[in-house]
Amino acid sequence: MFTTDDLCSLRWDAVSERVEIIDQTLLPHTLRWCHLESLQSYCHAISTMQVRGAPLIGITAAYGLAHALARDASNEALALASATLLATRPTAVNLRWALDEVGNAVRELAPSARPRAALEKAHALRDEDIANCERIGDNGLQLLRALKPGEPLNIMTHCNAGWLATIQWGTALAPVYKAHASGIPVHVWVSETRPRNQGTNLTAWELQRAGVPCTIVTDNSCGQLMRQGRVDCVIVGSDRTAANGDVCNKVGTYLKALAAHANGVPFYVALPESTIDWSCPGGDEIPIEERDESEILSIAGVDAAGDLLEVNLAASQSSALNPAFDVTPAELVGALITEYGNVEASEKGLQHLRSIATGA
Repeated sequence: MFTTDDLCSLRWDAVSERVEIIDQTLLPHTLRWCHLESLQSYCHAISTMQVRGAPLIGITAAYGLAHALARDASNEALALASATLLATRPTAVNLRWALDEVGNAVRELAPSARPRAALEKAHALRDEDIANCERIGDNGLQLLRALKPGEPLNIMTHCNAGWLATIQWGTALAPVYKAHASGIPVHVWVSETRPRNQGTNLTAWELQRAGVPCTIVTDNSCGQLMRQGRVDCVIVGSDRTAANGDVCNKVGTYLKALAAHANGVPFYVALPESTIDWSCPGGDEIPIEERDESEILSIAGVDAAGDLLEVNLAASQSSALNPAFDVTPAELVGALITEYGNVEASEKGLQHLRSIATGA
């Protein structure tokens, strides 16, 4: 299914030796590829959400560190570039993981050897992400096949955890794509995901490009859809999962998990092992990013002429609180779908996963 860069969020331009990304802030109205040409541009792309989604943030940061080392490969430059990139988004643990992966690959090398080694590591992490997400899709497909064999499936998702959030396939949407490709009639309920509207702007857009039937619904209607029996399962991604199985994901995920639990709807979380923070004992210890209130108080869209506009939603003196993420307790999660298999969202389940991942 994913055989070309047409369904790919980040690519390497071997001619110019630069990374190209889709500016996701312009979707779904404009598809624009942008070159990243400086450490500042990498940081800007991550902090402004031109790229977003925990796995993609990590891969982008890996290339950003390689770019910085190509200009200055000293120990001081390595530490400064890593710290600068790490500060862009505090919640997504893949960011720290990817920077550590690149840093560990080059730290013991002579400065002259670091740029090439860093770039090769970034390429390897990109390829690994594609393979891991496809395996997540295969493992998630096993759960979907067992839900209603031979019948259509209505799957709900929140935010965007498809190929726009990774390199290809995605996490939460990988099982959907696998099911669609295998002939299972799937339909996806796409919650809009206020205030950035990643569901409306990104998830619906990429599902439409892949030919997967989908319907956008308001965030507040999702519980009612479950109560009416119109949802067979919920699959979301994760920006950081604690060692006890608590899941930190886009704000609004917790409410969907509560509604799913109340209505007997399976609630799954799809994530690569790199999204698990083994040093974090529980969800209460996960830092929650607070974004600017303007994301709530205004909204962007295009007018009839196709011009991009931003309009105010609230009175001029209004204030808003804008946490970007929330934490879903492990007991509300039916299973964690990973590249190593499907495991229970618990300390025991994750320790089993870790033993498989490390071969211990």
